[in-house]
Amino acid sequence: MVSACTTTTTTTATATLIPVLPTPDHIVVVIEENHADTSIIGNAEAPYINSLASSGALFTESYATHHPSQPNYLALFSGSDQGVIDDACPPAGSPYASDNLAAQLIAAGKTFVGYSQGLSAAGSPECDNGGSLGYQRKHNPWVNFSNVPAEANQPFTSFPADFSTLPTVSFVVPNQLYDMHDGTIAQGDAWLQENIDSYAQWAQTHNSLLIVTWDEDDYVDDNKIVTIFIGQQVKPGTYTETINHYNVLRTIEDMYGLPSVANSTTATAITDCWLP
Repeated sequence: MVSACTTTTTTTATATLIPVLPTPDHIVVVIEENHADTSIIGNAEAPYINSLASSGALFTESYATHHPSQPNYLALFSGSDQGVIDDACPPAGSPYASDNLAAQLIAAGKTFVGYSQGLSAAGSPECDNGGSLGYQRKHNPWVNFSNVPAEANQPFTSFPADFSTLPTVSFVVPNQLYDMHDGTIAQGDAWLQENIDSYAQWAQTHNSLLIVTWDEDDYVDDNKIVTIFIGQQVKPGTYTETINHYNVLRTIEDMYGLPSVANSTTATAITDCWLP
């Protein structure tokens, strides 16, 4: 099933109908690394991800915004690359004070937590832990903002088994072995199935949403990546409108009535993949 983009309003003779987004109880965003969509969709080494694509909303024209990794994470989290053009560890402390998804959620009385596999301790500003296969701060944007509390920066070991206790929005970042940066596609796929599938199943009966996306491609396909939505309010199918990290951010913002930030202000929310 191919669905067309419906991000604009529909006008009748008597009224203007504005697309209504669901308001999930919880959203979990999982970010994988450095693979084009053609490396993942249809690949026998990624059976679990392909099962998510088949049962959820698959966006076939989804694009990253930058190369290399770090600016993409910042873009998805804050609507801006914050002037970053590389993967170097940011200066000590929290160098950015601009608005972002976590700060907006907290201001609205909602909650946010980022869960990073391999982070040595809650709130740690460390640049890495475990070397090239472990935790890397370049994949953790929330730690870089002075308006995001330290307790929002958690190791993945703190991801709750009782999903009803999850924050309103959470980001999950595997380490570099299991996010496909240095490990294989098969390793990343198996990690997702082992660690995220129980939430994916739960979300489909508990008004919640799972987003699986990639930071960027591997320089082979014009930065086109896989983005998949799974949840109780998601209308399964293949969606062909062009989206990027800013559209995904804007969708989350609009779901909770948050002000848009930076480049998400001019992005359109994704409105066509939801059940009535």
